[in-house]
Amino acid sequence: MDSADSAREATEGEAPAEGEAEAEAPTPAGARDLLDASTDAAAIVSADGVVVGWTRGAQALLGRPASEVVGRSAAGLTAMARDPARVAAVAARCRAGMGWSGVIGLRHLDGRTVEVDLRVSASFRIGDEECFLLSAREQSRPWAVGRSVLDGFLTRSPVGMAVMDPGLRYVWLNDTLERFGGVPREQRLGRRLSELLPGLQAVTIEGLMRKVLETGAPITDYEYLGWSWADPHRQRAYSTSFFPLVGVDDSVTGVCYMVQDVTERWNARQLLALVNEAGTRVGTTLDVMRTAQELADFAVPRFADFVIVDLLEPVLSTEGHGTWLTDAGPAPARPEMRRAGMSSVREGCPEAVARIGDRVDFLPPPHDANLLIDGEPILIPVLDPADRLWVAEQPERAESIRAFGLHSLISVPMRARNTALGLATFVRSVNPVSFRSDDVLLARELVARAALCVDNARRYTREHTAAVTLQRSLLPHALAGGSALEVASSYLPADPTDGVGGDWFDVIPLSGARVGLVVGDVVGHGIAAAAAMGRLRTAVQTLADMEMPPDELLAHLDDLVLRLSAERSDDATDRQSATAFLGATCLYVVYDPVSRRCSMARAGHPPPVVVSPDGQVSFPEPPAGPPLGLGGMAFEATEIELAEHSLIGLYTDGLIEGADRDLERGMSRLGEVLARSDTRLADLAELCTSAVRQLVPVPQPDDIALLLARTHALDADRVVSWEVPAHPAAVADVRARATRQVEAWGLGELAMTSELIVSELVTNAVRYATPPIRLRLLYDARLTCEVADASSTAPRLRHARITDEGGRGLFLVAQLAHRWGARYTADGKIIWAEQEIP
Repeated sequence: MDSADSAREATEGEAPAEGEAEAEAPTPAGARDLLDASTDAAAIVSADGVVVGWTRGAQALLGRPASEVVGRSAAGLTAMARDPARVAAVAARCRAGMGWSGVIGLRHLDGRTVEVDLRVSASFRIGDEECFLLSAREQSRPWAVGRSVLDGFLTRSPVGMAVMDPGLRYVWLNDTLERFGGVPREQRLGRRLSELLPGLQAVTIEGLMRKVLETGAPITDYEYLGWSWADPHRQRAYSTSFFPLVGVDDSVTGVCYMVQDVTERWNARQLLALVNEAGTRVGTTLDVMRTAQELADFAVPRFADFVIVDLLEPVLSTEGHGTWLTDAGPAPARPEMRRAGMSSVREGCPEAVARIGDRVDFLPPPHDANLLIDGEPILIPVLDPADRLWVAEQPERAESIRAFGLHSLISVPMRARNTALGLATFVRSVNPVSFRSDDVLLARELVARAALCVDNARRYTREHTAAVTLQRSLLPHALAGGSALEVASSYLPADPTDGVGGDWFDVIPLSGARVGLVVGDVVGHGIAAAAAMGRLRTAVQTLADMEMPPDELLAHLDDLVLRLSAERSDDATDRQSATAFLGATCLYVVYDPVSRRCSMARAGHPPPVVVSPDGQVSFPEPPAGPPLGLGGMAFEATEIELAEHSLIGLYTDGLIEGADRDLERGMSRLGEVLARSDTRLADLAELCTSAVRQLVPVPQPDDIALLLARTHALDADRVVSWEVPAHPAAVADVRARATRQVEAWGLGELAMTSELIVSELVTNAVRYATPPIRLRLLYDARLTCEVADASSTAPRLRHARITDEGGRGLFLVAQLAHRWGARYTADGKIIWAEQEIP
């Protein structure tokens, strides 16, 4: 059997049995699934153009049985001129594995031409022969539409349609357009749109139609707002497209336009735009009252003619939580609220029966306070001032409804984060259209956004108030520099929108009539920064009481900040608070009125400003040192001498940053402001306030602190000192001298206690310390006795037993003196004791 016979046997199969011919007949084209390739005609053609396979689908398509086709040339089946070049190109493409498809004409057995979609597969082999699989499907015939069907479609289409002549007069329109406009067909035909509906942007629409007549180019989807006689009191949105009508000679013979009512789509788009705009207009600040007023201002007149926003009394309070939880059970029958926002199209809001800040209890009858907790928005499409509930429960408002024509109302509870906040009410009077259910959705969305902003403002206000209260409680309430310094301070909190900062300052009395001045700035804002500031201020006071020099004090403070940072970062549940101890800056200064020497050290803080009595300004700069919290770097101290009546100022960077953020220029401006006043006579409190006001005229994002001190020197006749020989016999002589000096100062009441204190301190130094030994008496705000020696051994307060012969010296000193202590110097140490002057 040759290959042609094999292909024929494979494709033809067995002949149908008797009675099965009807079942095997091809399915009519109208019922055939056009996407079902199993019914396609198929044939196999060899590389030399001979048909080697023929299917029943091919027989049904061309009416030719396999016996007449297989083994013959496929060229005889085509109804088109021979084109060898094209056939060769198709074969080459199929040999490359890509296949080919196109439209060709084939000859039916009855002589007619059948147009088919032909697909040729990639080449394959049957035995040693190269072959191609061809599949074809007859092209579907175009659907013929009857005139009656087309007329019915045009007439009853949901899209309004009309045909205008070159003069823009109606020549035809469908039922939908007649219904849209509310103008009967017979009144439209032969007339122009501007003659029928003058208020419907007729001039603009006719201008668009003229443009189509002139250019022949269509204009699609032109949207506009308008009205119609069918619904003259409600604005609607339409989308219109204009197309030219072209004659046989390609001339434009008229215009066809189609109109759709897109009011719902327009309203949805406007709703989205309005809500988005509200997001930028409402909640611009963290102020509860301002946010409520912004909601009222935004909604008038965009949405309503009169808007009131009433907030619950606890929401406006800075104490406690200030909220009603929506799951906390029923609320009181009449809520305590305050008018927080109000706006009207009428100047002065004459419709309102309460003013901003007044107490109100308005709820639309018959609702109670549970509306605020779990109620839905209230829609009253038609307000009736004669309604008995309004007359009984809200008589003043019923009269306002009657007087100003308030005719429609929406009230929406304000809730956010499971918290009831208040009630927003929208009313229409000038706008004649009543509120509908769609308007409730918009009102709900506007109020929801505003409620979130109000809740944010409420929470921020509560936290800010707590932080300010904490900060104020941690700052010194009174500053005292003794006779060594006159001091004054000025503190200006940051702009509330930026939060409370961590600036602090302090004046610390030290032994020997000295005074410590400190100013610092904690990184960050809020309660955490205020708390950190308090801890650092307390630590500085403690370290200063231990008589540490400035550089050592900053080193210990740096260790403290490092330890606090480590504690916070180790607590996985409190990682957000870790930033409170990431760092701080500090400047510590110690002034000695006896020597008029001033020692200082700083940790990343701006240097102090010094104004001499003759008005010269300087900025002594001790080595800057790293900010607190970095660790691993040393701090260095610097010492300068100040003339009496010099002015020294300590400040934070907020005072000198300014709008240009130039710290050097800010320091220069500060020096100029302070130098304008006589440092001897200027009132420090007024100078402080004036300097801050001039340098910072507007709120700044950072706290501002300024500490000013005027120096004084201790008079020479208030200080006496004696060298003490390292012999027990010298104690009596020094004791006598000290007693006479105390009496000479007029402090006879302290002579006996001074004698005992001098005796004990000098005796201890002679017995246990290393010479040279020196006694000094200072008559300042207190009477101070100091004994200096060259030993670095610290004294120890002992509690002697009854049988002990000694060990009671320092205990006795501690009982007689107001306070006592020890401080170390470069040459040794000083033991001191202070007594209060009667």
